[in-house]
Amino acid sequence: MSTGKIVAGVLAGLAVGVTVGILFAPDKGSETRRKIVKKGHDSIDGIKEKLHDIADEISNKFGKKAAAEETEEA
Repeated sequence: MSTGKIVAGVLAGLAVGVTVGILFAPDKGSETRRKIVKKGHDSIDGIKEKLHDIADEISNKFGKKAAAEETEEA
């Protein structure tokens, strides 16, 4: 399974979870809005972290490949 599909699945699951949570929330509107904003910030932070991890993984793979190619040329 590709990384892109995993990220898309996580985002879709997050959206569904937030929507269901909002629909069944027993809190006042102002409290629900505050929670939505907090969840949004937490979700963005989590997505940023995952993207950084993916970028690091890709960099490591290409770095190792470039180092191997340089070794072969020498």
